[in-house]
Amino acid sequence: MQCNVGGVDRVGRIVIGVALLLVWFLVPLGLVWQVVVLVIAAIALVTGIVRFCPLSAVLGINTCEPKKGGGG
Repeated sequence: MQCNVGGVDRVGRIVIGVALLLVWFLVPLGLVWQVVVLVIAAIALVTGIVRFCPLSAVLGINTCEPKKGGGG
């Protein structure tokens, strides 16, 4: 797995994941909506933490910063 989630994208995914977890925990929702919110929160958090998103890979989207070379 090569990094394809970086910078602002990564922070945004983690913030959205935490926000959705708070919604799941604090807002009374029906069972179906609880599952939907929890799944989206989990996907956002996992892709933000591991810095890889399979959907972005399929679509060819890469927000990772290019690696800085050691050359002079």
